[in-house]
Amino acid sequence: AACPSACYCVATPELVQCRYERLEEPPRELPAAVHNLSIAGSNLSVLSRAAFASRPLRDLRLLRLRHDNIHTIEDMALQGLPALRTLDLSHNPLLSVAAGAFAGVPQLRTLQLNQALLAAPLEEQLALAMRNLSLRRLELAGNALQALPAALLPPGLEELDLRNNSLQRLAAAELLSLDGPELRGLRLSLGANPLSCDCGLRPFLAWLRVAANRVLDARSLRCAGPPGLRGTALLRLRPEALACSLGEGGEPGQLETASYVFFGIVLALIGIVFLMVLYLNRRGIKRWLHNLREACRDQMEGYHYRYEQDADPRCAGTP
Repeated sequence: AACPSACYCVATPELVQCRYERLEEPPRELPAAVHNLSIAGSNLSVLSRAAFASRPLRDLRLLRLRHDNIHTIEDMALQGLPALRTLDLSHNPLLSVAAGAFAGVPQLRTLQLNQALLAAPLEEQLALAMRNLSLRRLELAGNALQALPAALLPPGLEELDLRNNSLQRLAAAELLSLDGPELRGLRLSLGANPLSCDCGLRPFLAWLRVAANRVLDARSLRCAGPPGLRGTALLRLRPEALACSLGEGGEPGQLETASYVFFGIVLALIGIVFLMVLYLNRRGIKRWLHNLREACRDQMEGYHYRYEQDADPRCAGTP
């Protein structure tokens, strides 16, 4: 079949590109032999059931649907694409993904969702939709993720792209999941994340130094804060050198030091109050000290008089 009027074919009908034609549904008259199909800059909005099944596309292996304003993917939307191995849904404002959205594509190995999860929290929906897939590569770059999306990591996943998110660190529990038998072969990309190089990064940094080969861009990772370490390469840091601040939930050692500081401040305040009391009562204290001195002098004079009396031989008794 000839190329659809809204698209053009590159070299052969095996590569079809439909760009910025404001399509509201996938073209119906596609060449049956197409291998790669790219639709970009359209207004597909909803991928309905069997959206590409108007004509069997049994050889389609790569489907790119970028910048197509897709917000809903219905059950069996990809029915009729049995050979599909790569699906790119990047740069779409996804709001709803049905549990059977990816049914009918058993060969799917790469799913690209870069900047596609910003409009709504879709982790639970995607986890259901992906439960029967055998993905090898998952791309989630640019989605403002603040934690490792554990629910979206199927067993056997080999590559995970988490670049340009909002990750400050990977927590100890997340690192344990990465070292589990189902994800032991997983490799990550973590560049362009605002990594916070405080004590909370210690577990991740210790893991990274041992498993740097599992982070594809490990050598390019840089600290985003604190200011004193901004721009420093992570692999140049030592875990024990990372400090905690109180505002970041310091570890017990830092909290204990802070307790001593607070206790010292309290003692200093008590000392100041005591000195103020002494200053305000200086006249009374001076009078009290004068009276005490006079009393001591009278007492000492009494002792001295008694000593002289006892030492006078005239007062000594005769034998």
